[in-house]
Formats: sequence, structure tokens, C-alpha cells
Amino acid sequence: MMKSLATRSWYPTYALILLFVVYVFNFIDRSILNILAQSIKQDLGLYDWQIGLMGGIAFALFYTFLGIPIARLADTHNRRNIVSISLAVWSMMTAVCGLAQNFWQLLLARIGVAVGEAGGSPPSHSIISDLFASDRRATALGIYALGIPVGTMLGNLFGGYINEALDWRTAFIVVGLPGVLLALVVRFTLVEPPRGNSEQAVKAKSEAPPVSFVFKALWSRKSFRYMSLGGALHALVGYGVGPFIPPLFIRVHEMGTADIGQALFWLGFAGIAGTASGGWLADRWAKKDVRWYVWLPGIATLISVPFAVAAYLWDDPIQAFWLMALPGFLGAYYLGPTFSLAQGLVGVRMRALAAAILLFILNLIGMGLGPVVVGITSDLLNAYTDLGVESIRWALVSVLVFNILSTVFYLMAGRTLREDLDRSHELS
Repeated sequence: MMKSLATRSWYPTYALILLFVVYVFNFIDRSILNILAQSIKQDLGLYDWQIGLMGGIAFALFYTFLGIPIARLADTHNRRNIVSISLAVWSMMTAVCGLAQNFWQLLLARIGVAVGEAGGSPPSHSIISDLFASDRRATALGIYALGIPVGTMLGNLFGGYINEALDWRTAFIVVGLPGVLLALVVRFTLVEPPRGNSEQAVKAKSEAPPVSFVFKALWSRKSFRYMSLGGALHALVGYGVGPFIPPLFIRVHEMGTADIGQALFWLGFAGIAGTASGGWLADRWAKKDVRWYVWLPGIATLISVPFAVAAYLWDDPIQAFWLMALPGFLGAYYLGPTFSLAQGLVGVRMRALAAAILLFILNLIGMGLGPVVVGITSDLLNAYTDLGVESIRWALVSVLVFNILSTVFYLMAGRTLREDLDRSHELS
């Protein structure tokens, strides 16, 4: 019966929506730490660098390094089962965060979340790529990537309200446990599609190539190297500022977590619009010139920088939130095009691993370094200048230099993109 469902015309849409919901849960559980950071800091007596460590390098190391072997499993085994098990693990570990009594216990619990989340995106990217043809893939992966802003929005909203109404521990438990039920829905309603299903002229090889072969193949494409570095520096800014936006409005603007969570929830619609339009515009414009897949995110990132500077330094908190809408919109443009190109540059038996390699680079640099860089900068400015609470503002501004470098790498990727895509059939 399940296999017959997979033949229905509406099934790819259902599978995409379900995987999108899984990604929403992924980012609820990942991003809720941001809105709870100040309460955790006060309760456990932490420094900013410790907040950055939990959301940064400690999380990223396990998330990125485990992503490679899990993706290898996804290229050779049932991807649906991997997504389902991973979802159950990260959901349970999110709930365990609420039981932590000190920094080290909370750090270990967050590492547990990272271990689970490592198995979420690579197999999902691979499944979606087998359900949607190449000329619709950036749009489909852009829709999937909407899980990032939607999950972040809901994490901020629920976390902010639950934290004020109860406490930060309860917030972790309440948002974590429902994911276990969703894991059962994935296991019993998602069907594993045939490899290479979306390419009529391409047959998947019986065996996936060695991991080292995929690494070398991807890294031999200059466009992939530059695109992944551009995405990583962009992610460094996004992940770097994320944990410190709520503390900025608590310390500088003296707002409560419920109000901040609500404001960030509405601000998240800018990210939704940016993620969706970025994938759609890239697919549309790339029909005339495929280089728009890298030109678009590069240009959008550069335009966002001055508005982000203004938002962090603005004195009126409501106006500051409005100013943050444009960076939130443009900053999400890179997701669909970047994810899509990683799938298009490899063969059908390499897609989960290609996604994992891309996420490895993005997250090791972006998630790993971003929060720590901002946290350390904030602590140093607070300790060695007279800025006081204003130090967090300038720490956020300083990290934006990486968005400028990101634009440079994206534009450099366009120089060889057409040739590299033409060579992708060699890996099929």
C-alpha cells in the first residue's frame, strides 16, 4: 500500500511537506537556545563565550563530522529510516537539556542534539532530489530550507513565552518531546524513492562510489569550492549573530523574552520570503544563465550588510526590528541555490554525501566559529573597553565583514560554474 501511495501525483508534494516539517523541528530544537541564552546565563552563571560554545564549535564538531558517515549510510541504505531515527534522537536530547544542572551537563545534552541532527538534512536532500527534476530542484530545496526560518521563528516564540511563564528548563522539554511522535509519522508514511527517480535519462549505479572519490570529485570543481566557502562565511554571520540577538535586546533595550520572541517570530516571515524567492528566482533566472545560482546569493548578501549595521546600532528597539527584516530577507537567498547546486554537481548515488560535505563546510566554519567569535568579541570588548552592555552591539557589527568576503567567493564561483555543471554527467 505504501509503495502504491508513492506513485500518486501528489506524493512528491506530501513528501516535501513532511520533510519540511521535520526540518522545522530541527531548527526549533537547535535555535531555542538563542531565546533562552540570557536566562541560562543568569541561572548557571555563564559567560558569553560559553553560550557561544554550546551553540557553536561544540555543537558543530559533532554535527559536521558525524554528518559524513551518516550521509554515506544514506547513499547505501534506507534514507527514510535514517531521518526517522535521527529525529527521535535529537528530540529526546532537546528534552534532556531541560534537566541539566550545570554548564557541562547542558553542553553534553546539546552535543546529543547535534548527534541526532547530523542525520537529518543529507538524506532529506537526497530524497527530495530524487522526487524533483533538476529544473525544479532549487525551488523544492528552497521550500525545504524554509524549515530554517520557520523553525527559528517558532523556537523564539514558544521559547520566549514558556521561559517567562515557567522557566527555560520547561521550554526545552515542551518543544523536544513532540518530535518523537513526528518520527513515527516519518517512519510509517514516507516512502523511499528509487535512486535517480527524477532523471529519466540517468540510471543510478548499483553501488555508491567511495567517500574519497566524492570528496575529490566535488573539490575538483572550483565552483563548488568557492560556493561552499561563500556559503560558510555567510553562515558564520547567521549563526554568529543568532544566539546574541535576544541578549542584545535584553541588555541594551531592556525587553523581556516573550516580547523578543514575538518580535522575532514576525521577523521570521522575512526569512521565509527570502528562502522561497531565492530558490524560485534562481531557477527562473538560471534558465538564461546558470551563473545566477551563485550571482543571486552573492549580490543579496552584500546588499544586506548596511541594513544589518543600522539594525544593531539603532536606539529604538521597534525600528531596529524593522531594519532587521531586510537582512533577514536577503540573507536567506543563498539556501535554495546553494543546496541545489551541490546536488547537480554529482551523480545520483552521491547526493546525500554531497549534501553532507556541503553542510560540513558550511557548519564547521559557520556554526562552529560564528557564535564563538561573537561571544569572545563581546567578552573582550566588555572587559577591555568602556562600552559595557554596548559591547554586544559592536561584536555583532564586527562579524558582518564575513558577509562581504562571502559575496566575493560567490562571484568567483560563477567563473567556472557552467563548465563544472557540464562535467557532472561524468559522475552519474
